[in-house]
Amino acid sequence: MTGAEAGQAPRILETMGWRPGEGVRHAPLHLARLERTARQLGYPLASGVAEGLLAQVEGPHPLRLRLTLDVVGGLRLERFAMPAPVAAWRLRLAEERLDPGDPWLRIKTTRRALYDAARAALPEGVDEALFLNTRGELCEGAISTLFVETAAGAFLTPALGAGLLPGVLREALLGQGWREAVLRPDDLASARRIWMGNALRGLIPARLA
Repeated sequence: MTGAEAGQAPRILETMGWRPGEGVRHAPLHLARLERTARQLGYPLASGVAEGLLAQVEGPHPLRLRLTLDVVGGLRLERFAMPAPVAAWRLRLAEERLDPGDPWLRIKTTRRALYDAARAALPEGVDEALFLNTRGELCEGAISTLFVETAAGAFLTPALGAGLLPGVLREALLGQGWREAVLRPDDLASARRIWMGNALRGLIPARLA
């Protein structure tokens, strides 16, 4: 493969939160997803290299880490300031509908034009775009996963079959008793509580704008 061809292929992406004295939150889940995606796409991933890069991170302040793997096995770790915490997010349904059969929706890569465009189109005062699929089912946000508490007290997140990323925070919460379900916009109207979240930011209370 030429350098130009390698540059055109999407990079596998993991976005993580690092904190002094704690390290990378959910690090085993991030690394396991990186390995699964590399196997799925056929990208080489040398054993232990990603762990070694994360172990070198240090500093006095929390950081947002962006780890990418390219098609020839090159790993890159970038460091950024941690996003400021927010009390709540306002949501708007995205105009674009997702195809639940699209396999790219289930893997995290730098192929993000759809999500970036949806966020760029948000009006002032709206924090996140929430996608539906072509069947009218709720999927995910542009940079986050949807979570709801129903009026009956069930803690739910959209099923993978709707067409969405298996997020790390999502995986952690499913391991703590949350459940997958097919969710539609009416479920937001009747929900007791709504959150959007990811491994970097945690759960953020949310409501439709």
